[in-house]
Amino acid sequence: MIGSVATSNMTKRAKKSSNPFSGRWRIVEMEQWDREFIDLEGPGYIRFSRGGNGEFHFGAVHGELDCRVEKLRGQHRVEFSWLGNDEMDPISGRGWAVLRGDELHGSSLFSPWRRFVVSSNSVAI
Repeated sequence: MIGSVATSNMTKRAKKSSNPFSGRWRIVEMEQWDREFIDLEGPGYIRFSRGGNGEFHFGAVHGELDCRVEKLRGQHRVEFSWLGNDEMDPISGRGWAVLRGDELHGSSLFSPWRRFVVSSNSVAI
């Protein structure tokens, strides 16, 4: 659900923040869905806000995040649980993301059935 190349303004803000994930990240690729679905209702994104919360939207899926940043093996990682809806049906899950350069990569699990993975690029906007 996540990804990639940050704009210069986003990069500067993220470096000043104690949370390197802060900001809105554009979802550009997902393992299970094509770009047309990701942007079905508008550009797909995930946003991490100060205070440990955030939100995401792709396709017909919307959710609110409860996030925690930790350092694991010397690398920052954000873990999150979420509540939302998929075509108006209640749904929840959990996931994680890491930074690889200016890219955000991660995975999330829909409870109880589907897993989705972002394995490439999203743009921080």
